[in-house]
Amino acid sequence: MVLFWTVWLFPGGRVVDFEQAHEVELDLPPEYCHYRDEGCDLAGSCLNCPFPACIYDEPGGRQRWQKKLRAREMVRLFTIEGEGIKELAQMFGVSQRTVQRALKTTPVNTEQCLKIIS
Repeated sequence: MVLFWTVWLFPGGRVVDFEQAHEVELDLPPEYCHYRDEGCDLAGSCLNCPFPACIYDEPGGRQRWQKKLRAREMVRLFTIEGEGIKELAQMFGVSQRTVQRALKTTPVNTEQCLKIIS
């Protein structure tokens, strides 16, 4: 009688027998993975991204980020440039209520505004 013992050799020198092989998930080190870092429309590559965490990981992350940017710009134009609510609504293509909401909810850095005005 001849017995065959089948073992699998995984990266890192780990040996697993055939019965255990179906239970093991491969967690390959980076040198065994072929990953193309193509980035997104906000950064050329993930490794050079300015964000601490990917905005696409959060549901509605990109849209939320764009709304925050728009709200900050509305506050800047309102406080520094002296634009009115009606003008801002026309400029950004939103309702006057959206402009009012952005002005109410976006924190204003008064020190920065004073430096720019001076």
